[in-house]
Amino acid sequence: MRTPPSLLSLTVDSALLNLSNISDLSPLPEHILLDLFLKTLRAGKLNEKVLKLFIATGKDEVLALIRSLNIRPIVDPVLPTSKSQLKISDDEIDIVIGALRTDLTAFLNDWRPVFSRFHLIIVKDPDLKEELKIPEGFNVDIYTKSDIDRLVGSSSILFYGYSCRYFGFLVSRNKYIVSVDDDCFPAKDKDGSLVDIVAQHAANLTTPATPFFFNTLYDPYRKGADFVRGYPFSLRSGVQCALSCGLWLNLADYDAPTQALKPEQRNSRYVDAVLTVPARALMPMSGINIAFDRELVGPALFPALRLAGEGKLRWETMEDIWSGMCAKVVCDHLGFGVKSGLPYVWRTERGNAIDSLRKEWEGVKLMEEVVPFFQALRLKRTTVKAEDCVIEVAKEVKEQLGKVDPVFGRAAEAMVDWVRLWRAVGSSSS
Repeated sequence: MRTPPSLLSLTVDSALLNLSNISDLSPLPEHILLDLFLKTLRAGKLNEKVLKLFIATGKDEVLALIRSLNIRPIVDPVLPTSKSQLKISDDEIDIVIGALRTDLTAFLNDWRPVFSRFHLIIVKDPDLKEELKIPEGFNVDIYTKSDIDRLVGSSSILFYGYSCRYFGFLVSRNKYIVSVDDDCFPAKDKDGSLVDIVAQHAANLTTPATPFFFNTLYDPYRKGADFVRGYPFSLRSGVQCALSCGLWLNLADYDAPTQALKPEQRNSRYVDAVLTVPARALMPMSGINIAFDRELVGPALFPALRLAGEGKLRWETMEDIWSGMCAKVVCDHLGFGVKSGLPYVWRTERGNAIDSLRKEWEGVKLMEEVVPFFQALRLKRTTVKAEDCVIEVAKEVKEQLGKVDPVFGRAAEAMVDWVRLWRAVGSSSS
């Protein structure tokens, strides 16, 4: 198909004057489209018809610019929100478990009603010497140190402790991943029914998120809820949800200082709610109970920040907190949503917070540097893929935080290595 000469012959300024007579902008080169869009916006000529012309080009950089400016087509008032959602088949989901203990019999038997119909990926902590004990009746692939060494080779990434589960994220070939720690068991809701964390995570990921305007009745796509009065109709379609962060009953995910000061405190509050985390708001993502769309944000969930005294207890680590802030920045930049709330798991106690306090104090102090960095971080509008976002974040981490503490320089290096590994493993399996 030949490019219409009349369109190519127009300058940006003349095209701006003739937008009302143009029916297709797609033949224009992307750099001209970007310039034309910005001039159209500044001139106050961006109406519904013109916006649709730019969207119809399908050009990645143009669409990224529109998303970054939070410009959306105006919609007419709609009927109450549909509760329908995408259907996920069982073979689209992988359950990923990092095994930090050898005997998983009780753990998996308790989860059998929920996990038995799904494919499980269990990654054995390389420090474990004994064979894993896995009960029968599960569709499971087990990965060990030899598998990690064979696939990863020499790398700055260490798949030890809780970081071993990221190897499962790497080798998975399914669209959705649900990951839960091996010291967690199924919770019960207010009616005493077993919580199906896979079904709830799937519901979170397959219904839109609403990060640009807070709905005071929580998730409007849940049964019994909707958008409240005053919520803009132009924002009610929401955005794709890429990350679902579940919660915990019994032992909440506190840091070591809090747990040491309140050793008897337990979380018994089951709050039947799901929230979209607002755009540009950061959060401490806990890797204990999460799910995500691997195709959208898989490369943004990685083991990078490793503390000098990191141990085998959650309050001795920061890898999930760091990864979560990176993932949130990537989601905000790409126009995806993040949800927090349901589903709950029942978390058991492991370790002594007072013994761990000295180890994790390093991480607690580092957060005072990390949070302002991510709050100020903005990615280039031309960066439109999750893995490219991670590379860009790593560059900023090295340049800005690397001067503060060498742990950040090592984290930046691990982030770059992770993207290389993600691309290599992906290309070798395709």
